[in-house]
Amino acid sequence: MTIFNVLTLIGGLAMFLYGMNVMGNGLEKLAGGKLEKIFERLTSNPIKAMLLGLSVTAVIQSSSATTVMLVGFVNAGIMKLHSAIGVIMGANIGTTVTAWILSLSGLSGDSFLIKMLKPSSFSPILAIIGVAMLTFSKNDKKKDIASILVGFAVLMFGMDSMSGAVAPLKDVPEFAEVLLWFKNPILGVLAGALLTAVIQSSSASVGILQALSATGAITFGSALPIILGQNIGTCVTALLSSIGTSKNAKRVAVVHLYFNIIGTVLFLTVFYLLNAFIGFSFVDGVVGAKEIAIVHTIFNLSTSIVLLPFIKVLEKLAYLTVKDKEGEGNKDNIEEQFKLLDERFLQSPSFAVEKCRELTNRMGEIAKESIDMAMSICVDKYDKEKAEQIAANEAAVDLYEDRLGTYLVKLSSRDLSAKDSQSVSTILHVIGDFERISDHAMNMVSVAEEKQQKDLNFTSQATAEVKVMCSAVRDVLDIAMEAFEKHDLELATRVEPLEEVVDKIRTKLKNRHVKRLQTGECTIEMGFVFSDLLTNLERVSDHCSNIAVCLIQENDESFDVHEYVQMLKNSGEGFDGQVKRYSEKYALPAKEF
Repeated sequence: MTIFNVLTLIGGLAMFLYGMNVMGNGLEKLAGGKLEKIFERLTSNPIKAMLLGLSVTAVIQSSSATTVMLVGFVNAGIMKLHSAIGVIMGANIGTTVTAWILSLSGLSGDSFLIKMLKPSSFSPILAIIGVAMLTFSKNDKKKDIASILVGFAVLMFGMDSMSGAVAPLKDVPEFAEVLLWFKNPILGVLAGALLTAVIQSSSASVGILQALSATGAITFGSALPIILGQNIGTCVTALLSSIGTSKNAKRVAVVHLYFNIIGTVLFLTVFYLLNAFIGFSFVDGVVGAKEIAIVHTIFNLSTSIVLLPFIKVLEKLAYLTVKDKEGEGNKDNIEEQFKLLDERFLQSPSFAVEKCRELTNRMGEIAKESIDMAMSICVDKYDKEKAEQIAANEAAVDLYEDRLGTYLVKLSSRDLSAKDSQSVSTILHVIGDFERISDHAMNMVSVAEEKQQKDLNFTSQATAEVKVMCSAVRDVLDIAMEAFEKHDLELATRVEPLEEVVDKIRTKLKNRHVKRLQTGECTIEMGFVFSDLLTNLERVSDHCSNIAVCLIQENDESFDVHEYVQMLKNSGEGFDGQVKRYSEKYALPAKEF
């Protein structure tokens, strides 16, 4: 084996890993976050959880990715440890699909059908179709499908390169001697675990073993412990991912490790005991890619079936390993909510976008609560506790903006679909609007405090008028928030007409205030307070308009904000009709002067 064979082997491995990564990313983008949502909902029953883990891992072709995802879910508090254990078992079975696909290269026969079933025959066709779709298609879903096809073709080309590079080893006596070392179960398990830990993929390490099996020098006795060790090595990814997470998230990674270690010990013990008494004739026989896939599947399937009834035992073992400190518990505070912004979710951009949207909804609710309380203490009776709560809410909203903004910037650097990219842009704008709405609530607290300190009171006429404007602002805020939460474009179109009415109310109230000044019913000092309150209420309405516009813009790439607003105002009966209805609903009380 020459240096060129070594280079070909390394290059083949690089292409294999790259192809798997491209294919996995394509599958993830095509799923659009649906797989993760299914995880959240269908893991209450252990058997369902196991079948779910099997299915999802078979699709995304990586048990490590599935387990890392689980660590993120448990860390974020959207999945229980008990539910995650069943998914882990299924993930170990699902990861065997890759080995079966790779084993197709060992098919032999002269018929056209058998030849076409070989990856070396159909992967070039998939590559041609994939490249054509990437080149000529503008549809995101088609491009994702193309990535899957191209990724698979590159993966199979890498596999063929590795097989070709190691082929000369069959004539090297030293290679056969080295393989004899791995008949020792401990050395074999360690070798498999180390290889997988280094390349961070059990599918890839099994693929390497299948490529080496083409030399005809690997026996069943040496392959078995290596395969079992590969399942232990894949736990390293989840263990690394759990660093800095909650105790339960760490327990997920520990359960994954214990599951594979216990399974390996049980499997090897039973196999070698039976071999000692019965004497399996195939132990010294040569294995091929198909036999490796069979062993890989039998081990993971049997281990899952044996350990499924002992989920509670595994859970208890995890708790004994990762213990809670005395008096420690989950604190119900704002930091707990930010666990939804888990770095692991960045690997699944569509799902990460949904989590950001959820937190943005919570941020909006806090800002809305602040505005409601601010209106109350400005117009009715000043309440110190409400003022303090508004200040606490403002600090929380600022923290939301900081955490969400930082996370969204990281998310925007990922390979996003056009839809997800637009969603990220929308959320970034909306969190800015919610933060400004919260700021206006704080400004209104200042208005209320000034009234309180200087013992200023609105006239009964002014109070009645401001209450009308507050009702309109509360309504426009409700509509804008509901439109964002439900992604309801029809609701979003109702915001601008009501915002127009709020502007008109403000103008009328200012004019009425001037009249009261002229008649001596109101003082200049009170006028400043009144004007500040109206300005802040009107600004809240403006930000609601911004939210609605961003939501509509998300669904129309050619959208222009100024053109949209102008178009609405010039749309005639539709817009004017809504303005008229809102004007009637929020009609000001009759003037008393």
